[in-house]
Amino acid sequence: MAAMTDAISAAPRAGRLASVDALRGLVMIVMAIDHVRDFVHRGAMFQSPTDLATATPSLFLTRWITHFCAPVFMLTAGMGAYLFWRNGGRTRRELSRFLVTRGAWLIVLELSLMQVAYNFNLSSSNPIFLLVLWVLGACMIVLSALVWLPLEALAVLSVATITLHNTLDGIRAQALGTLAPVWILLHQVGAFPFAGRIFIAAYSLIPWFAVMALGFCLGPIFSKDADTRRRRLMVLGAGMTIAFLAVRALNIYGDPSRWTTQPAGVFTVLSFLNTTKYPPSLAFLLMTLGPALMLLSAFDRVSFSRSHPLIVFGRVPLFYFVLHFFLAHVAIVVLALGTYGTAAMQFMFQPLPSMGGPAKAFPPDFGYPLWVAYAVWAVIVIGLYPLCRWFAAVKERGGRWWLSYL
Repeated sequence: MAAMTDAISAAPRAGRLASVDALRGLVMIVMAIDHVRDFVHRGAMFQSPTDLATATPSLFLTRWITHFCAPVFMLTAGMGAYLFWRNGGRTRRELSRFLVTRGAWLIVLELSLMQVAYNFNLSSSNPIFLLVLWVLGACMIVLSALVWLPLEALAVLSVATITLHNTLDGIRAQALGTLAPVWILLHQVGAFPFAGRIFIAAYSLIPWFAVMALGFCLGPIFSKDADTRRRRLMVLGAGMTIAFLAVRALNIYGDPSRWTTQPAGVFTVLSFLNTTKYPPSLAFLLMTLGPALMLLSAFDRVSFSRSHPLIVFGRVPLFYFVLHFFLAHVAIVVLALGTYGTAAMQFMFQPLPSMGGPAKAFPPDFGYPLWVAYAVWAVIVIGLYPLCRWFAAVKERGGRWWLSYL
């Protein structure tokens, strides 16, 4: 334990920014709420938390707050790539090679270990989910090529893609014949067969790669003096937030789902906030990235200790991500055993209804109230802290090339 403490109190590696780690750590904590809800909450088994016809404000906001997670992952991954390159004294070729290999590694993890976490079995009848790790990995591979562009050109490409990609909403995979799977991977949520399995892609490459590239283009901001850096992040974040309010208020372009006036004022507000994540619309990205950049500016003014939970979680995001999925799944198995006894073993080791599993195989009232999901979330996050702190110390000591992939 003393060795662990000494390692954690050692100087941080060059190139890390506490503000970026803290922002990433915050969204890691928030992200777990949604994933635990997917496994534990009764409503997750049969309804959408953003369906205003059935959702309560508390359920909607539980889901809505987690909308910030994926955009921040992408943005900070791009920032991290820039800092890895510039602050690490690496060549552009070394950066490109690292992005390709790390991206490929994340895709391998998605197709293997994470499928076990989602389903607790590897039956060939299960669909294969292409979720966050898949798109992070694929975007890193795309970025490995884009980093050869001049930074100004890459910035224009990123902003143009984020701004204009909703013009592609009218193209439907069903009309593209054999190219349908390609379009699903690029810009449409959907399922497609491949190699005798069904693949379900929830995260599309467009415009996620542009968000990562935008983060890369923002990297030079961190070479500025503190006041300039904070001011630019705040102005950019505020501008994006104001742009969201304007785009959403016009209700003409920027999201395929229009907001509408509801019988109750609070639901009109929720309708306004109910932007499209799959694929992420212009309104969705402005709504999430704007406040995230303002928060990053605020975090840049804070002196975080190395043991602060936001820093600890933010420095080992992949380690945290994999473990929290397994723990969330273990939690619902334990809860089911407590409720249904050994009979739970007959249905718990197959995909849950919220993960595309057969609802008829589960009890009709399967799942637990939202407060139970929050309680499980708190236990998982608190339990992960010492493990993540230990692994953060291992990474800080370094000395092994493969640690940069974890």
